[in-house]
Amino acid sequence: MRTINCAHLIEAANRVVASSRQIRIDDGQVQAVTTIAPADAEPLFVMPALVNAHDHGRAVRTSSLGAGGKPLETWLQYQALIPAVDPYLVAIVALSRAALGGVGVLMMHLTRPQGLTDLPHEAATIARAASDVGIRIGFAVSMRDRNPLVYGPSEPILNALPPQARRGVEAIVSRPPLQPKAFVALVDEVASAAAGPLFDVQFGPNGVQWCSDSLLAAIAEASQRTGRRIHMHLLETRYQRAWADANHPQGIVKHLDALGLLSPRLTLAHCVWARADELELLAARGVTIAVNSSSNLHLRSGIAPIARMAAAGCRMALGIDGGALDDDDDALRELRLWHLLHVGNGFDVAVNREQLLRAAFANGRFSVTNHADDGALRPGGPADLLLLDWAAIDDDRLGADIDALQLVLTRAAARHIRELIVAGRTVVKNGAVISVDFDAARTEFVGRLRAGMHDKASVAAALPALERAIAKHFEPNPGCF
Repeated sequence: MRTINCAHLIEAANRVVASSRQIRIDDGQVQAVTTIAPADAEPLFVMPALVNAHDHGRAVRTSSLGAGGKPLETWLQYQALIPAVDPYLVAIVALSRAALGGVGVLMMHLTRPQGLTDLPHEAATIARAASDVGIRIGFAVSMRDRNPLVYGPSEPILNALPPQARRGVEAIVSRPPLQPKAFVALVDEVASAAAGPLFDVQFGPNGVQWCSDSLLAAIAEASQRTGRRIHMHLLETRYQRAWADANHPQGIVKHLDALGLLSPRLTLAHCVWARADELELLAARGVTIAVNSSSNLHLRSGIAPIARMAAAGCRMALGIDGGALDDDDDALRELRLWHLLHVGNGFDVAVNREQLLRAAFANGRFSVTNHADDGALRPGGPADLLLLDWAAIDDDRLGADIDALQLVLTRAAARHIRELIVAGRTVVKNGAVISVDFDAARTEFVGRLRAGMHDKASVAAALPALERAIAKHFEPNPGCF
């Protein structure tokens, strides 16, 4: 049993900020929320733990590889430069950084496994790391069977490369993919090896342009049969929009619906280039959209039409996608950017506070955990709490009636986190992860990466030519940068 006395509390997305509250937690759940005397309140602002509804579990910042500021289509190729490292170490670093940023519930779409062992064993190792750190994880198994270089055949790109560069690239992209049935069986194997109360295994088709219809149909059927969730990218860039329109003139979202993919079990990351009619169909089917504002800006993908999503009734969730604004995992700052970008213009409010808070800690929980709770801090609910230093946030307020939530949305960042609690367990306290040595793990991880970079020399040598070929494929007559 533990009691937390706080100056301010957001119990749920649809509740106003309450003052002078006591929260009692026990056995991983909230037992009671009661009013206390203001004199008994500690200077804390308490809210449900934040959810990162779309990420990949990368422990290395891709700007460290020279990929900063590049469009997605060339940025993706830089992932081949990352040396394989012990997956436990990678997960400890990635998940600790997420927790230090205020995330208690995280979606890991593992599109780049380390590959040092088979995937079920790697997933079990990641699940052990997640348990050691202490946060809830959704784990989507990467599934793709076509178009490894561009959204179409690889041969024109390979033919544009010098012979040595071509050999290096072919070694990466020539591995044959699994058949649809084998992919579905692999997800079952991963679930048997790794799934648990805080670790939900899901289907993870990378995206329509990377998955054949037969693979997508097999995933849809398996999801309907088992209840397992699906996590997939859609319409992240304008080049994906152009490919979708050329290959599915009847409408890419309608095509996914015809395949049986659209349901409340589906989460789509991005949807930056989705149209109004497509958003209406996604809303009607109960699909969740994970919006990744900073990542889209870093990758020059555009700004998601959140106002149109909200107007259509879409279920939206906050995602970070390994690319928060300052190239870190500060979910509080990401929440602020989300709010500032999409609240509306002038006196017109396009996305209200309840919609913002639902995106921050309610809607994404279903996407990640496959449990339909909204993260609310109410009796019987999960004890997943984020405690902020209210004295540091409210250090110069000049009026007693200043809106506490507005101050949080304007100022709060990871440095204000006093404690992160997940399932009643303290994960982060005063800037440190409690149960693992994050600093030591990160030092070891960076050392291993640097030691492994010499094995990536041939890939690094091929990248400039590959990048030029891909850029010319998508923009035959580019403008000046």
